[in-house]
Amino acid sequence: GVDRKYRTAFHNGRPLKTRITDLCAALGELGVWVRLHYVYPYPHIDELLPLMAAGKILPYLDVPLQHGSPRILKAMRRPAAAEKTLDRILAWRQAVPDLTIRSTFIVGFPGETDADFAELLDFLRAAELDRVGCFAYSAVEGAPANAIAGAVPESLKEERRAAFMAVQEAISRGRLQRRVGQRQRMLVDAVGRGGKVIARSASDAPEIDGVVHLGKAAGLKVGDWVEVEITRADAHDLYGVVVST
Repeated sequence: GVDRKYRTAFHNGRPLKTRITDLCAALGELGVWVRLHYVYPYPHIDELLPLMAAGKILPYLDVPLQHGSPRILKAMRRPAAAEKTLDRILAWRQAVPDLTIRSTFIVGFPGETDADFAELLDFLRAAELDRVGCFAYSAVEGAPANAIAGAVPESLKEERRAAFMAVQEAISRGRLQRRVGQRQRMLVDAVGRGGKVIARSASDAPEIDGVVHLGKAAGLKVGDWVEVEITRADAHDLYGVVVST
């Protein structure tokens, strides 16, 4: 709401400031899953954590961090204090222990050196993000980045992307493994042939995150809520059994 200077608008006759905290609090009254995407790592995120802790909105943040090298972040014109971002992530998790953090990164940005890429991997290992996507930089017509010296060869971009994803796969596997043995409320997304059920937890955004495989569970339909005990995990998905409906 910064661009609107937090101007007051109305919903069903109720005044609401166009401010993320106020809007999220109002969304939290609807009794539905509210999951935040594309939220930049600015201090106002801290104001949302009490809403997550109270169960008003999901303990989930999609924060496009882009890189872990301050030099490259500056070239991207992004907030460049990577070490402060790490501190903030730690503080978020202390406030909301079951917080899921998703992010996206770019490798092969013009001028990215081996040292910059190594710094990115160090950041990734330190942050231990739950869900991560990685893209090789692609020039866009008219973009200021096209004028930056040091274009990264396509083959090296792909090499770095593969190395990045290998590191993240190990992190993801470890974080999902920690959830084995937990019981969580989940939403049934699909029932396939033979009654095999696919669900998702509060930590799984539809279409971009992993899923929860429940095997055959008779009597369930899409949209049902179920209590699930997680029995195993791989690098992307969870597996569980329904303990109650």
